[in-house]
Amino acid sequence: MNKIAFMIAVIVAATLLGTFSFRMRVAEQYISYYRDKLDRFTESEIDLMKAIRTNDLSTQAGIAAVKEQIRKARLALKGIDFWLRYLEPVMYKKINGPLPVEWETEVFEKFERPYKREGAGLTLAELYLDEKEIIKDSLLHLIQASIDAKNTFQADSITRNLNTYHHFFLANRLFLLNLAALYTTGFECPEPANIIPELKYMLESVKDIYTSYDQNFSTYAVKPAYLRLYDSTIAFIDKQPKDAETFDHFNFIKNYINPLFALNQQMIREYKVYSTSYNDFTLNDNCNSIFDKTLYKGQNTNGLFYGVNDANALSELKNVGRLLFYDPILSGNNQRSCASCHKPTEYFNDTATTTNLNFDNRHFLLRNTPTLVNAIYNHLLMLDGKHISLEGQARDVTSNPDEMGSTPDDILKKVLSCPDYNEAFKRLLKFTPGYKAINFYHLASAITTYYSDFSKYYSPFDKAMNNHAVLSKEAEAGFNIFMSKAQCATCHFVPLFNGVKPPYVGSEFEVIGVPEDTTFKTINNDSGRYKINAAKETLHAFRTGSIRNAQFTKPYMHNGIFKTLEEVIDFYDAGGGVGKGLAVDNQTLSSDSLRLTGAEKKALIAFINSLNEDIPLESPPAKLPSSRLHELNQRKVGGTY
Repeated sequence: MNKIAFMIAVIVAATLLGTFSFRMRVAEQYISYYRDKLDRFTESEIDLMKAIRTNDLSTQAGIAAVKEQIRKARLALKGIDFWLRYLEPVMYKKINGPLPVEWETEVFEKFERPYKREGAGLTLAELYLDEKEIIKDSLLHLIQASIDAKNTFQADSITRNLNTYHHFFLANRLFLLNLAALYTTGFECPEPANIIPELKYMLESVKDIYTSYDQNFSTYAVKPAYLRLYDSTIAFIDKQPKDAETFDHFNFIKNYINPLFALNQQMIREYKVYSTSYNDFTLNDNCNSIFDKTLYKGQNTNGLFYGVNDANALSELKNVGRLLFYDPILSGNNQRSCASCHKPTEYFNDTATTTNLNFDNRHFLLRNTPTLVNAIYNHLLMLDGKHISLEGQARDVTSNPDEMGSTPDDILKKVLSCPDYNEAFKRLLKFTPGYKAINFYHLASAITTYYSDFSKYYSPFDKAMNNHAVLSKEAEAGFNIFMSKAQCATCHFVPLFNGVKPPYVGSEFEVIGVPEDTTFKTINNDSGRYKINAAKETLHAFRTGSIRNAQFTKPYMHNGIFKTLEEVIDFYDAGGGVGKGLAVDNQTLSSDSLRLTGAEKKALIAFINSLNEDIPLESPPAKLPSSRLHELNQRKVGGTY
């Protein structure tokens, strides 16, 4: 290298180093702001510890003093919730965990067994103050665990995320999703009177975060249109009553949060934001509405044909899947099909019976048939979360001696004995180059491709949220009740109204104390999730299903015990099994009466009915493919029972 070239290289290197150094200094200002807010929160918790130690918790005055300090600490937390919940969601449960113990493990349960996670922090501390006997050491432990969690959030592995702009828009996305699904519902705020004040404080605090971010990352600044709408959101909150039960959740989400989400998604794409966090594992950067069915991906609907974009191939796959869905060739006796229990004309469940017939055609199955519509938006499948994939579920059902009583090998042999099936799968085989021969999962993939398409339709509520329709005032009022007084939204989360909450990476299970019958003398003996993961917290726990299309998917609960939505609402209104007098030590549903009025229950049902999706109901195929095996050619479309 000659002297001039060397000097140029030195100048370029110095310039690059200086630019990098400048960026680091700028980021350090932003990180310093983050650390300062974190320190303020820790100080508020230290003050809380002092209040616990110095107050007499056997008196109402002492409890009130501690609750007041919890209120102050919660506000300090709301000032940094934007970062903490995104940067380390598992450790966040030590700061503001909603439950003492949780077993869900997000998307990673698809790869590992559930593990016990103990919660701590402010919500559990406030709930503990309602116990008859308060032990100070137990209360102090909950807060100390939260203080200790600060070390995680100060670690370089966390703070290095703040050195670039990428984390900001992803954290902001989660913040917006939580504004729609969690922050206004009381999911993690035990005192209803504090929900809206905390919301207002949080919105104002996040505006300060926006300002700090823009000062440090001007090249990737928040767009003016977003900031104007955000200011309008704060103005909307300022005009709302402080009572969560009269808060206008519907217009808050429709006119402010959902449009803000769209603007943030646009910035994610324009700024080419990328993620290395599992928080973003399922979310779709190209989705512009919270009420778009592409918001997140729960299941691979095409199985072995994942990633295939050939329209003709997918059309053939779907057509073959439709035939197989109605074909009793999948059962051991060639008399039972998928459509025997999941009737496409009844939203892919069976409204005629409490539980379906056993394979023996004499006894009945233990559980009600759940609808397959919107099943693709769960990470764990079956009511007990036994399966992680649609294909695994199909294999289990067809192999179960109580359901279809066959085996994968027998099914494959019989299906391929039908020339129409055989030729179709031979044509499709080239789209799965990793497989040299057709196997059972090619068949299962065709079936899931077929029925999953029925999960992609929208309801009047979705259309109203996306400004494509006007919702009735009664349904709108019902949504506001759903999100507040009725406490439904603390388990059935926006937008699918199932047990998958932001960032939509896990399926939740609840214990509500479902009875054996409507005399409410005993709890149903189905142990539910306990069969998959035995723990005292999982006994009688079931995956929270979607309430979409509920008008058409009766009977309700895992054992089909309730025949009407009115019965379901009355059960929740009474406080579940415990509220009905049953002994359910681990019930996650509040046992307190909701005290819903007749008009409020009617409005709730109007809202639930607004979630009925415009799903086309099709007729069964006229006939099934013939087989080279003569004994198979007597089978009936849809089976005989």
